[in-house]
Amino acid sequence: MYHFLFVPLTLGLSFMLVIMESVYVLTRKEIWRTITRFWGLLFGINFVLGVATGLTMEFEFGMNWSYYSHYVGDIFGAPLAIEGLMAFFLEATFVGLMFFGWEKLSRPAHLMVTFMVALGTNLSALWILVANGWMQHPAGAEFNPATMRMEVTNFMEVLFNPVAQAKFVHTVSAGYVLAAVFVMGVSAIYLWNNKWTSVAKRSMAVAAAFGLVSSLSVVVLGDESGYALTDNQRMKLAALESMWHTEKAPAGISVFGIPNVKEQRTDFDVKIPYVLGLIATRSVDQPVIGILDLTDKAEARIRSGIIAYDGVEKLKSNPEDLAARALFEAHKSDLGYALLLKKYVADPRMATNQMIVQASLDTIPNVPVMFWSFRVMAGLGFAFILLFATAFLMVTFEKHNNRLFLLACIIAIPFPWIAIEAGWVLAEIGRQPWAVDGVLPTFLGASSLTKGQIWSTIVGFTLVYGIMAVIEINLMIHAIKKGPYQAKFGRMHDDPDVSPTDDPAMPVVGPAE
Repeated sequence: MYHFLFVPLTLGLSFMLVIMESVYVLTRKEIWRTITRFWGLLFGINFVLGVATGLTMEFEFGMNWSYYSHYVGDIFGAPLAIEGLMAFFLEATFVGLMFFGWEKLSRPAHLMVTFMVALGTNLSALWILVANGWMQHPAGAEFNPATMRMEVTNFMEVLFNPVAQAKFVHTVSAGYVLAAVFVMGVSAIYLWNNKWTSVAKRSMAVAAAFGLVSSLSVVVLGDESGYALTDNQRMKLAALESMWHTEKAPAGISVFGIPNVKEQRTDFDVKIPYVLGLIATRSVDQPVIGILDLTDKAEARIRSGIIAYDGVEKLKSNPEDLAARALFEAHKSDLGYALLLKKYVADPRMATNQMIVQASLDTIPNVPVMFWSFRVMAGLGFAFILLFATAFLMVTFEKHNNRLFLLACIIAIPFPWIAIEAGWVLAEIGRQPWAVDGVLPTFLGASSLTKGQIWSTIVGFTLVYGIMAVIEINLMIHAIKKGPYQAKFGRMHDDPDVSPTDDPAMPVVGPAE
């Protein structure tokens, strides 16, 4: 979550830079070069801390999650390696040319460099989300009793995992929304103070159009993610709706309610009929399964997993035992559920009925957190559509200077981060108790570290990256206060609507026109 404070701004700004520089190449108006370089500077400041925090996570998998890395590293490691080779190296190679090649490359060549940076940035997100999508829906891999690890059986299924693809387009679109709100908000600050108005108006026009398309796509692609949950993560879907009992068709979605975990119901529940059925099943005549029915299914899978676990243990003693092999093959898809019992007993085969029932209840994630995270994320998503639609109209009819509109843009700046972090809470807490859904419980994936060792690393990294974050924010604020710099011709650009106050070299002696 800390790393992702920096990633979405990088994702969105990279393609907005491509749009801005494309306008510069096509029109040859100097102002668009100024605009591109200004937002490029903010992109660069943010890019640095995104890289630093991302690299730390790569090492964390081995240090804090060593058994996870051992157990599923054959699958999880491949997308991370490809991300480094295909995407990060591409991004890192061209980012230097983007910043220092303005006077050395032709306009089309520099535009291509900027595009390669944007492509590398978004390809990085693709491969990381392929890895995370596999954790949500482990397709294309099987447990090998000979090696006692998960191994790839079909890499194409890992790559084209429907959950991974849905997560990628939804997450990247959310990054585009965040960048558009950021650009609109900073532009609104300039317009509010009547500074750099030529840059601000054009930046806001790009952000309004880019943001409107992105915000609409986030909602559409979020709906697709909801549909994917029906096939792959039904417990997550039921938990985010606080739906303890199976919802009969036509299933309605809760607009408001207060989850009551103790009584296993939702108090003050206000529903919109049909909507949940349309999202989850693409129909109005099918039920949506509730939490309690899903725990019954989990209990059955735990009992099946115990049989698979027994087969694995017998194969460890005698790999040629055909009866044990047949036993394992018949129940191997449920092996991970037996591992949930290791929280209560060393050998799942020794588990009591009470332990099995308790392990099935452990498959319920934190319902109140899920319920409210989803509503924060979805509510803000629809608010962004309204904001961008308003901005698009304001830009079209040249009403940029409406004070109420500018205030709304400025106030909106932090909210995309809140929505995105709520989305990650939803995705990751919703997967609990699994590190890899149905395969490896989270508690088994951790390294054998003491609490003191874990706290010392958390405190250490928090201090280091906290200091770096303060430095980064100060640099961003300083760059925004300084504003766009002059062009090489001694003035910002050759556009006729430039006012004297648009030029930082000219002192402001009174209110701007």
